[in-house]
Parts: sequence; C-alpha cells; structure tokens
Amino acid sequence: MNQHIHQFFSHVTEWVFDLDNTLYPRHCDLFSQIDKQMTDYMMNLTGLEFDAARKLQKDLYRDHGTTLRGLMTTRNIDPHEFLDHAHDIDYTELPKNPMLGELLHQLPGRKLIYTNGSVSHAQNTLNALGIEGVFHEIFDIVASDFDPKPLADPFNKFIDAHGVDASRAAMFEDLPRNLKPAKDAGMVTVLVSPQPGTNFRGEAWEKLDQEHGHIDHLTDDLDHLLGEIVEQVATA
Repeated sequence: MNQHIHQFFSHVTEWVFDLDNTLYPRHCDLFSQIDKQMTDYMMNLTGLEFDAARKLQKDLYRDHGTTLRGLMTTRNIDPHEFLDHAHDIDYTELPKNPMLGELLHQLPGRKLIYTNGSVSHAQNTLNALGIEGVFHEIFDIVASDFDPKPLADPFNKFIDAHGVDASRAAMFEDLPRNLKPAKDAGMVTVLVSPQPGTNFRGEAWEKLDQEHGHIDHLTDDLDHLLGEIVEQVATA
C-alpha cells in the first residue's frame, strides 16, 4: 500500500475541487479564451488599446484576487455582465474525460466545487468534460458575494453554506495561494501543477516556490492521483 497516499487521505469524506486548470490540465488552455474575453471587456470599458488593457487586467487580478473583484472595487461594474462576457467561450475545446468522472464517483463522501467562476461556467465545463452529475454542490463567485479566493471570508462562507467538516476534507487547487485558507482550517491540500513539457500561460506569481509550506501534496496528473486514492483508500 502507498502509505503516503493512505496517510493523507484515509480520513477524507469531503472532496473540494477548484474548477479551471484543476479538473482539466492547464495545457488544455480553456482559460486563455476567458482571458481574451476579459481583455476584450477591459478594452470596451476603458477605451485602452490591447496591451494597456491586458496589463491593467493582470494588475487587477494580482492585487484583488480576480479581475472582476478589481473592477468592482475600482470601476463599480455590473459583475453579472462581466461574468456573462468572460464565459462566452467555446467549451468544445475541452477533451472528454469520463474516466475522471468514474474516479470522482468512487471517492467516499461528498464532492464539491469551490470556484472563482460562475455556476453556469462550472456546469458548462463539467458537461464538456463529460463528468456532469458527479458533484453534490457548486459554490461560485456569486455565492461568495464576489469575494474571491484566497480571502478567508469567502472560504468561511463556503464552509458554512455546505456544512463542510474541514478536518475530514481535502482541497485540490492549481494556485498555491488559494490553498492557504484550506490548510489553516485543517484540510489536506493538493496542488495540481502543469504537466512537464506542456505549454501554458500563467503569471510568475502564480507559481510554486519554497515559501508555500501549506501544501501537503503535489501532482501534475489529477487522474493518476485520484486513481491511487481510489485504489488505496476508497476500497480499503
């Protein structure tokens, strides 16, 4: 038996997953479409040219957790209009992954999504992956009153809204800083990193460094890790 896997996950009955770049690999690059839509929104809103609008977008993302939160704070925009525009994308770019759905189904206990996106975006993504019907709850940016990860307040709202027992939970996420509240609450934390040799877009500050002591487990292959968990824990 893989004692490392058993040590971390044998007690877990609450499985919390981020959505984008977590339930599908970052190199699928679905988020690049969203990124372009957000830049387009910025250009229409501010009148800036592409490069300047994109820089402002990234600055807001870095400083406020999401571009949306930054625009709400600095420009008082309609968040629903922004979300509709940002998620007006082609989901057929995602490859079907029914095996992921089967693995998630075999995990003991509840499966939940906690995302900075919207419920409709999450549902469209799950449908594209072919894993609809697996998750018990979706907690989105609207439910958090548009306060994004990694802030403690929306994390606590998520916990309270769905009665999550953090001491029996594991959280899977692609951004290191978003796992800090989960670790502080007593969850097992898993960082899903890009697969080696793949091309993807990302910001320098998003990457893992030696200061991230709040990460228990690191994987670049979610399906493989879940397969190990199912084999060693769910069937024990």
